[in-house]
Amino acid sequence: MRSLWRTLSRPILRNIALVCLADGVVGLSYGAIAVSKGFELWVPVVLAIAVLAGAAELLFVGIVASGGSVFAAMAAGLLVNARHLPFGVAVRDVIGSGWRRVLGSHVMNDESVVFALSQQQADKRKAAFWICGVGILICWPVGAFVGGLIGGSIGDTDVFGLDAMFPTVLLALVLPSLKDRRTRLAVIAGAVIAVATTPLLPAGMPVLLSLIGLIFTAGKNRGS
Repeated sequence: MRSLWRTLSRPILRNIALVCLADGVVGLSYGAIAVSKGFELWVPVVLAIAVLAGAAELLFVGIVASGGSVFAAMAAGLLVNARHLPFGVAVRDVIGSGWRRVLGSHVMNDESVVFALSQQQADKRKAAFWICGVGILICWPVGAFVGGLIGGSIGDTDVFGLDAMFPTVLLALVLPSLKDRRTRLAVIAGAVIAVATTPLLPAGMPVLLSLIGLIFTAGKNRGS
């Protein structure tokens, strides 16, 4: 782990720390919401450790709290997390093998994948993925636990603009990649598909459909 720290520059480590801290703060809201809806404190904490996927966890809590079945909530969570399949392909070179592959698959999320893909060198990609992934593995459950203890006194942290923090950070990280024409075409096609289908489909499906943009780009490249 010490060698991983030395691999990355201070600005990258600072950005990773800020994202992990933000995850912890949002985890406060998640824990508070879960407890305020009647869940025992251990439920959001165990979900935060075992699932480690904020969107799926919030969706699970929301569906069960509104009277939905546990199986429906689990199915919805799996649908939202289906984007991890292409994530796994994108970062397979940094996850490793054996037990590292198991742990690496667990800490694979939007933030760790984006930080890994933002690095050009293989050793830095690996360091960024693991430091961010392990950082979120610590900060998210701790935030959920503290939020659950505090309960409903926190309310909705979205009023502080924290809901805009993640897309802003992720957009800043991928901006340099848009200099490449093929990547730009894929992003534009995927964004158009996602925006057009968002009013029509359940949460998670527009993101999956946006991957069609990659096919359109491959077709253009073969034709050029």
